[in-house]
Amino acid sequence: MKKIAGFIMYLLGWEITGKLPPEIKKAVIIVAPHTSLWDFVYGRLAFWMLGLPVKFMITAKYFKPLLGWLLTILGGEPVTNSHPARQLFEILSKFKTFDTFYVVITPEGTRALVKNWKKGFYQIARSAEVPVVLAFIDYKFKKGGLGPVFYPSGDFEKDLPEIEQFYLNFNARHPERYNLSPQNRKSTNQKD
Repeated sequence: MKKIAGFIMYLLGWEITGKLPPEIKKAVIIVAPHTSLWDFVYGRLAFWMLGLPVKFMITAKYFKPLLGWLLTILGGEPVTNSHPARQLFEILSKFKTFDTFYVVITPEGTRALVKNWKKGFYQIARSAEVPVVLAFIDYKFKKGGLGPVFYPSGDFEKDLPEIEQFYLNFNARHPERYNLSPQNRKSTNQKD
């Protein structure tokens, strides 16, 4: 799949960069900006190209015949969508179950414009005692890939501006939906 994904990305004119340090066997990988369904398509191809067996969490109700099979092939892992604490427990159990586990999360939580990134990715990383890998997509320059590895300090309010700093110069497919794009630039820590 790695070569096929690489060939498709080459044909589409995308450059994928970065490499995960070999000692990191488990991590939360966050990807931003996330403003389009195309982010998933390019992201899935990029992770195949990089040879990373990433997983993404999706509500268990979608894991029915045919669609469930497709979601599993793409890296989907079913979770109960009934309660955030239950979801956290299910994701943490996957980190404990597998020797290698990379979960991809979009910190915006939606493709619509949000003022503040959700804390879930951070809570998962802290609870699982794994790093956060900063991955990106940039439509203007047709680039994407892995950036730095970030080790959460335990202070989300202190760490988030440092994480956001990495994402300031990336161009979303729909800039008006990205809180860190120039027209929306406002720290997610600022209060109204």
